Amino acid sequence: MNKKLLALLGIAPVLSPLHALTGECPDSRPNIIFFLVDDMGWQDTSLPFWTEKTMYNERYETPNMERLARQGMMFTQAYASSISSPTRCSLMTGANAARHRVTNWTLQKDKTTDASSDVLQLPDWNYNGIAQVEGTNHTFVAKSFVQYLKDSGYHTIHCGKAHWGAIDTPGENPYHFGFETNIAGHAAGGLATYLSEQSYGHDEKGNPTSLMSVPGLEKYWKTGTFITEALTKEALKALDKAKKYNQPFYLYMSHYAIHIPIDKDMRFYDKYKKKGMSDKEAAYASLIEGMDKSLGDIMDWLEKNGEADNTIILFCGDNGGYATGREWRDEPLYTQNAPLTCGKGSAYEGGIREPMIVSWPGVTQPNTRCDKYVIVEDYFPSILEMAGITDWKAPQTVDGVSFVPLLKQTGDPSEGRSLYWNCPNLWGERGPGIGATCTVRQGKWKLIYFYETGKKELYDIPADISEKHNLADRYPEVVKSLSANLGEFLRSSGAQRPSFKKTGKPCPWPDEI
Repeated sequence: MNKKLLALLGIAPVLSPLHALTGECPDSRPNIIFFLVDDMGWQDTSLPFWTEKTMYNERYETPNMERLARQGMMFTQAYASSISSPTRCSLMTGANAARHRVTNWTLQKDKTTDASSDVLQLPDWNYNGIAQVEGTNHTFVAKSFVQYLKDSGYHTIHCGKAHWGAIDTPGENPYHFGFETNIAGHAAGGLATYLSEQSYGHDEKGNPTSLMSVPGLEKYWKTGTFITEALTKEALKALDKAKKYNQPFYLYMSHYAIHIPIDKDMRFYDKYKKKGMSDKEAAYASLIEGMDKSLGDIMDWLEKNGEADNTIILFCGDNGGYATGREWRDEPLYTQNAPLTCGKGSAYEGGIREPMIVSWPGVTQPNTRCDKYVIVEDYFPSILEMAGITDWKAPQTVDGVSFVPLLKQTGDPSEGRSLYWNCPNLWGERGPGIGATCTVRQGKWKLIYFYETGKKELYDIPADISEKHNLADRYPEVVKSLSANLGEFLRSSGAQRPSFKKTGKPCPWPDEI
């Protein structure tokens, strides 16, 4: 039965892996590249995600982010969790962090990473991460959207940082989530070093020197290749291979940059020193531009290989920039999220607002901006919709909502929607908005509730992006309404909360105080 007859009968042709392999019906679905940057702040770019350029936008050079934005749509109110693992687990599962309970960063099996508290007993959260199979305690079991892509005929490639599950759990391995290729992904959420001179964290015998040593890049040891460049080279080789498969590909380009340590990418370092920056500022700027060059190299590959017009690129950060801790310990800053307050780990905008760009040739209008809000779990249903996969039925509850209508400018899924965060943990740094908190954003309003003190803060985000004016006393009815909204979601999603050590009683939910 040919496609014309199918169309006449009102039956949509289904592109299966078998069709793609036999040549009966070439799979022309779009390639998809998800480009994720670690610890990238909202201001760590020359591309302004605000109404005006700031001094930080003038400081950095990210020409390829600008190039991508000219091709597609910028999102000025894109959100994630304030810490890496919760964001990445929400991305893969489509579940809000309150539901999957991976609410702090993961690393070692059966070991929590929480800081200690004299006041709070922290909940027994899922510190072993996520997995696609049962059998590991303190794990959220879910099916990843990558598995759906693979099962439908996509060739799936992982490159860079994973950080979904603890060491020696199924979640540590990208292969277990539907990736057919894994380049340097493992359980760690950071890296020992970017430097090949230090063999990316291995000794002279090839043994890892820390849990953060990056695996699988031995060919680049002692070559002078910064790890950002090494990962990009490997990703391009994987794309060369994918090009031969006659099937669409999904590349998850998940950089370790721009996470600490702040090593110098010497391809760009001297340029920023000449601008008058300190050594650490210049090193940080070099990490940013190195990441941006990787984006440009991948975009160049698409153009040279005739794939640019059939490839969707999604760009995002995983949490706020690491302008945390140091500022409040009187140590020199090398980055800043201002006008947003604080950074990574904070419930304030500096911890959760991300740079986001989507280019979908023929769908997104070039050089456009979207001021509607989205959150990281929205990628799950959005990417599946982009791939034409509509019959998925995940075993887990998917909280994400597709933002494809925003890309097509056919609807506004953010209208009347509430976004939620729950962090009943203590990350370990200090600063405004850091601590055991839960948060709701609805329309212009944002309510933050602090478990330990019972304090509530209310902000009008469009009018007060820096969250300097707490309006809780002025609008008690708004506080009451949002508290009820947040409390209902937390209970219905199975969210966790801390308890008081002194009494053993749980901290009240936001609508109980």
